[in-house]
Amino acid sequence: MSKDTAPQKPPKSNALREDRLKAALKANMARRKAQARARKPKAQTGNGQSGQDKED
Repeated sequence: MSKDTAPQKPPKSNALREDRLKAALKANMARRKAQARARKPKAQTGNGQSGQDKED
């Protein structure tokens, strides 16, 4: 028997892994964006201020 007949993993497994990672990253980014939107103050001012309290 030669070594060429040894069972090997199909190359598709790497593509499936990349697809899973891509989907997980997309879900993670969506979750982070939603959290960031929730943290923003409700009333945004249009004069360039970030809306954060300033201590003088």
